[in-house]
Amino acid sequence: MLHGRDAEALARETDALTADGASVSSAAFDVTEEDAVEHGVARVLERVGAIDVLVNNAGVQSRAPFTEFPTAEWHRLVATNLTSAFLVSRAVARGMQQRGRGKIIHIGSVQFMLGRPGITPYAATKGGIAMLTRGMCADLGPSGIQVNAIAPGYFATDLTAPLVADPDFSDWVERRTPAGRWGRVDELIGAAVFLSSRASDFVNGQVLTVDGGMTAVV
Repeated sequence: MLHGRDAEALARETDALTADGASVSSAAFDVTEEDAVEHGVARVLERVGAIDVLVNNAGVQSRAPFTEFPTAEWHRLVATNLTSAFLVSRAVARGMQQRGRGKIIHIGSVQFMLGRPGITPYAATKGGIAMLTRGMCADLGPSGIQVNAIAPGYFATDLTAPLVADPDFSDWVERRTPAGRWGRVDELIGAAVFLSSRASDFVNGQVLTVDGGMTAVV
């Protein structure tokens, strides 16, 4: 089941995956709005039945010096990066509790433990994701639910394209990362599969960092 708030983009991705032979459904709703989440999750449950694995992957970035950071942008980052994970997880976890099993995976960032100039609000939301993960583990673990997070390092994506194209920043990433390069999106797949599978049944409340070694060195 794919989710997004851009119905046209969602339809394109659904068609592409279907063409590759996957069985795919989709649902479009705004994960930052409580009513939209409650109704959206209810519709998903009606269409596909129980949700066994939830991946919370909504996220945005905004850069500005701390003293000039717009309040509206702060609220947008918190709503998209953190509140959405709370709202969707709460709606989905109810059914998981009833069944006594389920996997919830948040997508965080190495910024939950590393700060950089100009992205303080973003880092704060990712710190919130780390503690949301641990708090949900405490609440939901007794019901047989595992809640973990993946914290990517610097990956080449549409969102980071301007940074990848910046020679100075790319040079910094490559020098700062023991792997010596930006990550590839497909290198996150293994972590997601592990945390979605029975192999992680005794892994709970953890933040799995996938960063080419960046957070392991100084």
